[in-house]
Amino acid sequence: MNTTPSSTPGHGNWPLPGRQVDDTTQLTDNSTKRALVLAGAGAAGNAWELGLIAGLFDRGVDLTEADLIVGTSAGSTVAAQITSGTRPAELYAAILAEAPQPRAGAAGTDRRRAPSFSGSSYLEWSDGIIASAEDASDMRRRMGAAALEMDASDGENGARWRDVVAARLPSHHWPQRAVLIAAVNADTGEPVVLDRHSGIGMVDAVAASTSAMTPYRIGENRYINGGYRRSENADLAAGYGVVLVLSPFSGRTRMPLEWGMDLAAQVDELRAGGSKVETVFPDAGAGDVFGANALDPSTRRQAARGGYDQGRALAEQLAKIWR
Repeated sequence: MNTTPSSTPGHGNWPLPGRQVDDTTQLTDNSTKRALVLAGAGAAGNAWELGLIAGLFDRGVDLTEADLIVGTSAGSTVAAQITSGTRPAELYAAILAEAPQPRAGAAGTDRRRAPSFSGSSYLEWSDGIIASAEDASDMRRRMGAAALEMDASDGENGARWRDVVAARLPSHHWPQRAVLIAAVNADTGEPVVLDRHSGIGMVDAVAASTSAMTPYRIGENRYINGGYRRSENADLAAGYGVVLVLSPFSGRTRMPLEWGMDLAAQVDELRAGGSKVETVFPDAGAGDVFGANALDPSTRRQAARGGYDQGRALAEQLAKIWR
């Protein structure tokens, strides 16, 4: 298990404008409960997290029993998958059974998704917007505006992406347990957190959180990737006694540290609030897949196998805080 990234001083509590969740959960004492935070990292991140969860499960550590699950981008897909009633072993086996795919070129994540883009083109596009922003709020507004400008599909892209997301989820319904999915309103730049009380279906919530260079429409609103709210969005687990964060990008951030978007800042806040926090980052077994090629579906088998082996190796250590 990797250590938590070094703390960054000077970050206070993070405001939650635009939050669309059942606020009654904030009135509950969660100090004896466990939260699982699933961060994003494309096709590779989804596979690594599912493999890790399956490996831990095989050694008697069941992360699917978390009282709260927070999902961001690819992690929102994992959140929906592991709360669907499908056993972790089945989800892991499904990745290994996927047809081998060649390395993606310009097609990027999924050839059924439009418009197509590569990891490198996405990073170049988004890095330019981040560099031009004054702060996190300005970055979200600029990112939303840029995504809206790119979308000239008249809803076709969103419909195709919804079909892709729906095919990945064993169940299209919210579970009864607490699941929070992060997104950003592209029209306003406001952070949004969705749950089963939001009036938005599970498939649409995941499609919104996983959207990238073009926005995803739900009713009158359009949404972009939940990672622009905050990186891992671990702060949404505030007040929970134990918080376990799976971070495929190992806590790295492309945002200026003074914005407080990074995982280290979130961990500091959680610990200051009394939570015991552990982070898990990929080890060498998953391969060098958590960069521009994380969107490439050909990375999934190796990432999943690496996660599975890592989960089995970490089970005894994590059991001490999780059980």
